[in-house]
Amino acid sequence: METDQLTTDLFRAIFEKASLKQNVYDNTYKTFSVFKSVIKQLAKEFQESKLYKNSNITFEYKNRGEFEVELKFAGDILIFIMHTNVFEFSRDHEVMKLPYIKEDADRSYCGVINIYNFLGDSFKYKRINDLGYLIGRVFINKDNHYFIEGKRELGQLYRRFDKALMTEEAAHKLITSAVSYTLNFDLLTPPYEEVKLLTVQQIQTTLDNMKIRTGKRLGFKFQADKEEEEKAETDGGVIPK
Repeated sequence: METDQLTTDLFRAIFEKASLKQNVYDNTYKTFSVFKSVIKQLAKEFQESKLYKNSNITFEYKNRGEFEVELKFAGDILIFIMHTNVFEFSRDHEVMKLPYIKEDADRSYCGVINIYNFLGDSFKYKRINDLGYLIGRVFINKDNHYFIEGKRELGQLYRRFDKALMTEEAAHKLITSAVSYTLNFDLLTPPYEEVKLLTVQQIQTTLDNMKIRTGKRLGFKFQADKEEEEKAETDGGVIPK
């Protein structure tokens, strides 16, 4: 009898955990579909605007597959990538301290959409050593609530996990904020010491194929990163993203 009860409890636990993760996945997938729709609509609006008609500036939507979408504009590319797995936050994460999570631990399970920024020329000239930067990641839970970890505009605006419901309007605001941040995230010249040496092999190749990495902050740290590291030293070593 005890064995039967243990088996029943095990099956119930499997069903409940699988159902929870499926619910989170479904919400994340729907959110990603909304992202695609919003990006596509923004590209259409840009191309129909008076500004676009007399210029060669691009603002283009590209579907890279079921779980990836690309937005190209003004020499930059944003790539949105939905992870197919569901994650839970570590016990040390700030989210786990929220009353919203303490009331229902299942709310801490989230799907993730990562937002990366690349230089357009990195893809155009196939510079495979160039770097992209994670500028934000969006977490969506079973309640279809979301919050964002990220830099500047992204990281500062969307922290109310208990209140923020993912809608088309929220997706639009998030994506336009990502574009705004990227426009102000400029390419800096790399430190002299990192580029002062060049091999014969490198100089004999074309500039397009040079094995010299290019990145917006190559050799530099975000000011926010420095501040976070300093804060982590006093908070027990946990560095927020």
